[in-house]
Amino acid sequence: MWSWHGLTSPIITLTTDFGVGSPYVAAMKGVILAINPDANIVDISHAVPPQDILAGAHMLAVATPWFPPDTVHVAVIDPGVGTARGIVYAQFGRQHYVAPDNGLLSGLARRGPPDRIIAITRREHWAPVVSATFHGRDIMAPVAARLSSGLSPDALGTPQAALVELVWPEVRIVPGKVQGSVTAVDSFGNLITNITQEMLTAAPRGEQTLITCDEHQTQGIFTAYGDQPEMTLLALFGSSGHLELAIVGDSAKMMLGVGVGTPVEVKW
Repeated sequence: MWSWHGLTSPIITLTTDFGVGSPYVAAMKGVILAINPDANIVDISHAVPPQDILAGAHMLAVATPWFPPDTVHVAVIDPGVGTARGIVYAQFGRQHYVAPDNGLLSGLARRGPPDRIIAITRREHWAPVVSATFHGRDIMAPVAARLSSGLSPDALGTPQAALVELVWPEVRIVPGKVQGSVTAVDSFGNLITNITQEMLTAAPRGEQTLITCDEHQTQGIFTAYGDQPEMTLLALFGSSGHLELAIVGDSAKMMLGVGVGTPVEVKW
């Protein structure tokens, strides 16, 4: 058994591609609360693009490390539901995850390996009847609820050596140039790249630095969205430490007509 270190209401988060207002989300919450009425359920997002495992992996890596220790995170972006793909429990530091083993946790793994991985195979911790198309409700939700009630992760199944990894877009770094791509778009339409602040330590912040996204260009790396006039394309480092491209007061995704996968180059 583990200890919740004084938390009066254990936290369970949900991240899915079910859509805002989906009854599937409500069903998962109902299962959790039926097992642990004291659970504090937090919605990270249900607006992950449908079946977009990479977007879900990025969201988990950005959001979940900020939660209190011993939070249980349930993530369901699962195009392989009902197939032979596994479902895993993984621990990263003091954060705990229940998810399909399809690369969804690989964004976290890129920051550091998990402390342990367990294949969730012990059916006594699942719902009595398991639908082939809704493992979020029938396997992941009850497992998370039982973990939040004190069930040891070791009771879920057998240890596993590694997680399934996604192929993440690579960044090319040469003297005076860094080439990456857009890897996520936030709810404001800002374009988040895989180019980090650390990769650009040699780049000047002024006009001599040219940032190109598809056929669009801007000069300089700024500190805040308000550093340029309305409707201006600007580059800055976002809260995750990655280079972002934004249109001040509007959506860069809509205004530029670009999205995930679009090449981005920083040159000075």
